[in-house]
Amino acid sequence: MGTPFDFIAKQNAEDAKLAFIHKLVDAKHEIVSFVDSRLGWDSAGEFLDYFKGSFNLSIAVLNGNTQERALIRFPVPGKVHEPWLEQKVKNEVMVMKYLSQHTSIPIPRVHHWGLTEESPQQLGPFIIEEFMPGDDLGELLRKPTENEEDPLILDPDVDDAKLDFVYEQIAGFLLELSRLKFPRIGAISTDTESGQWTIDAPPLTYDMNEVVGFAGFDASHFTTTAPFVRASDYFSERARYLQINLETHRNIGFEDENVTWNRYVARHCFAKLVPFYGIIDDFGPFRLFCDDIRPSNMLADPKTMRITALLDVEFTNVMPGQYAYDLPWWLILGNPAIMISEGKQEFLDLFEPRKEQFIRAVERAEDASALPAGEQRLSVRMRDSWDSGRFWFNLAARSSFDVDEIYWKCLHKDGRGEAMLDEAILSQKSGFLKQKKDQFEAYWAEKQSDTRFTD
Repeated sequence: MGTPFDFIAKQNAEDAKLAFIHKLVDAKHEIVSFVDSRLGWDSAGEFLDYFKGSFNLSIAVLNGNTQERALIRFPVPGKVHEPWLEQKVKNEVMVMKYLSQHTSIPIPRVHHWGLTEESPQQLGPFIIEEFMPGDDLGELLRKPTENEEDPLILDPDVDDAKLDFVYEQIAGFLLELSRLKFPRIGAISTDTESGQWTIDAPPLTYDMNEVVGFAGFDASHFTTTAPFVRASDYFSERARYLQINLETHRNIGFEDENVTWNRYVARHCFAKLVPFYGIIDDFGPFRLFCDDIRPSNMLADPKTMRITALLDVEFTNVMPGQYAYDLPWWLILGNPAIMISEGKQEFLDLFEPRKEQFIRAVERAEDASALPAGEQRLSVRMRDSWDSGRFWFNLAARSSFDVDEIYWKCLHKDGRGEAMLDEAILSQKSGFLKQKKDQFEAYWAEKQSDTRFTD
């Protein structure tokens, strides 16, 4: 029951992406010269290769005299909501610099960064960063398949000692992140005069970008302009956005009415769960968190499995501490929300042994470091998050496309569902279903008249 993409919005994003790629490729030589100039390589720069990520397109540049390599990264319009391109880059640079200063996590060094007006042909905001060695860790751990398009899943025959070594390294990274404390929830930045790190803007998250780009969600609905001071306030706002998303998502309504109504019930019930799950460390401290810290955004030496780099920390924000206390969702590489829709027990059978393996890795990382005074062990918090169901609440809060599936499969219990909702909410059923039917019919007519969708 995952929420479908708005295919008109998705096609708009695809068109914007392809137009940008053509523009960047045409400007290849100018980009290489730009990097050469910024790094003072005295015309020794040479084009090396293109690299494509989830949100960025990069060009690697080689210094022909010294063999030094650098990478220039541009966020791709269509993959990133265009009005947020510059904020996304600024936020990522701030996080990269903060992590480099305050942790031992292997983050590429930022040589230079700038906004659109500084870039060659005004292509967009950019980061020139250190080129990091290594292979995609997700590919090193995945189950072998004949088709590269098959979903990513952990190789069930992976050597336990090798996986222990990977888990221990990542556990160490997460332990470091969990010990960084902040007084507010939002985007991290540095004051240009004092040099002090501050939280002076609300979060810009992965889910916000996805729901605007692929659900047709109008970004003007995101009205918050200041950081949050309470976790419960943040979760209450998330619940409100999830409801607005459902009300405005145009191609929900083609389904059986019961399915559409169950989406409505799930999102209103999720809001009712905030007092139960959204109050851990309500007034902080808050922690740095990134949805996308996963093996596919890490590089490793394929021979030793030593992690050489953590890449693509865009959409990292200071968030409610309980996010940082969760088990990583990617322990078997696959997306839990998708996997539970195909069979919850099958997912649990794969996930739970790796959960125990990862918690043991966290325990070893904790034993090797001093526990700060007054801090509860991260391994204890992770186990509590899983056992209490908070893991699923947190995942649902970050998953506009999957919140309904997660609610019904993992958060719904006896006495919940419609019984949690008052009559004023339930009385809107017929009006809500008619609204969704009318929206879908208008959406379908627009899609049918769009020549991009005709054979």
